[in-house]
Amino acid sequence: MKKYILLVLAVAISAISFAQVDTSILYLRFPMVPSFKLTNVKDSSYFTKADLKKKKATIIMMFSPDCEHCQMETKELTAGIKLFKKAQIVMASPLDYAYIRKFYDEYKIADFPNITMGRDPSYFLGTFYKIRSFPSIFVYDKKGNFVTSFTGSTPIAEIAAAIK
Repeated sequence: MKKYILLVLAVAISAISFAQVDTSILYLRFPMVPSFKLTNVKDSSYFTKADLKKKKATIIMMFSPDCEHCQMETKELTAGIKLFKKAQIVMASPLDYAYIRKFYDEYKIADFPNITMGRDPSYFLGTFYKIRSFPSIFVYDKKGNFVTSFTGSTPIAEIAAAIK
């Protein structure tokens, strides 16, 4: 009897020690716009998922103000803003507020009402999306369902085409 108990115990211990950790990407496991909390650069208020407009596509762009690719993507995005009439754009960065504010002013983001720029102080979105490089762009349809993602410099026509 002791042998059977030891055998069961050994099998249980080995099963636990070899158990795989779920490393799947969260935004694919939970394909809806995540609940987030950003500090809005415009007025330092909080901006959350609840503040998103209903029945409107959402584009979440993770960026770094000192990233050249992010700077170019932002220039192209603002130049072609007419392609994004049916979308709301959330630009988020984990960096210090002063850097993000300088970027906000330099690229005149205040002139684009469908763009909200915020600081993600806890890096929640970076962890949720498993960000490896900037810019990283995530597109959701008007129902809040995940459509596709882009990493690195992406032609804005491709991003606009993903909006349904």
